[in-house]
Amino acid sequence: MSEQTPNITPTAINLHQKSRILKVEFSDGASFELPCEYLRIFSPDQDIHSMELPLTGKEQVNIQQIEPLGQYAVKLVFDDGHDTGIYSWETLYELGKNREQNWQHYLARLQESGINRDSAPGATSGPCKITLLYFNYLVKKIGKESEEVELPEKVTDVQSMLDWLRRRLHDRAYLLQEGSFRVTVNKQFAEPFTRIEHGDEVALVPSSPNAPTVSDAK
Repeated sequence: MSEQTPNITPTAINLHQKSRILKVEFSDGASFELPCEYLRIFSPDQDIHSMELPLTGKEQVNIQQIEPLGQYAVKLVFDDGHDTGIYSWETLYELGKNREQNWQHYLARLQESGINRDSAPGATSGPCKITLLYFNYLVKKIGKESEEVELPEKVTDVQSMLDWLRRRLHDRAYLLQEGSFRVTVNKQFAEPFTRIEHGDEVALVPSSPNAPTVSDAK
């Protein structure tokens, strides 16, 4: 370990394959959500700064396997065939701590190289249409049990979908107060960062039989 990350080890490493997120919690209390694309691009076995062109086309890459290497690292096996990246605890910590800085530098390199990430090989395109399911009091309050919706381009995960849905409900946004319901994606309970993709079935399940009120939201 470096002086910046002395004796820090992971206490939990969990892969959320639906969201393509590796969540790593450390002994100092730090917790990082690391996209598989980010981990693949910043694989320790390649110097991205020395590459003539930045690595692209990894938007949909996922981790297939996590192989422990003693008490100091893990090897991440990606579904694009890349299996030589060994991520020490220090590397994972530094990637988490410096994620925003690293990613902005990567995007700047793309721009300098004249590469549009949205049109690079592997980038997704087209509208994202999902099925929304409502349960319990939401059925009566919203007036339907389900609906097909097309999400705005910037709505990519559960949290951004809920923010968008609250704006869409206007004066009924109080029905979706934090903590008053759970979200499932394709019948699996979801985290705020769970990715939303075309064709998904998203359900809003109240945690109480009693609907929130406007005064509860104040």
